[in-house]
Amino acid sequence: MSAGAGPAHEAVDDPVVLAPDPAPCRVVVCRDCCCGSPKVIGVDHAAQTARLRAEVPVRVSACLDVCEQANVIVVQPSAAGRAAGARPVWLGLVNDPDAAEDIAAWARAGGPGVAPRPEILDLYAITPPRRRTAP
Repeated sequence: MSAGAGPAHEAVDDPVVLAPDPAPCRVVVCRDCCCGSPKVIGVDHAAQTARLRAEVPVRVSACLDVCEQANVIVVQPSAAGRAAGARPVWLGLVNDPDAAEDIAAWARAGGPGVAPRPEILDLYAITPPRRRTAP
């Protein structure tokens, strides 16, 4: 063997190729005419959105048509959650920082269909508006 050459059967570290994570749980926050506006007093809307963004992908939406429930947040299931039959969970009157923390923790854990919804979030669950159909 020449100088500087390694053993004939030197182990080679093959890089492990990991599959990309499936689509994560996502959150939609309404930030339009009522939600995210000064009409809902005492809420730091930017901080609420930033806190959720720190945990999961967040989409800011125009009016979700449930203004009487402002601030509205929709937790959409991940690919795994959808495969398990989960549907989006609509939450209204999310005006307390603790509620946003509970939503962030649930979404981080996998959200609908993957992780059980914390019982405290049952207090915020609302029925989504019906889709309008053309006459």
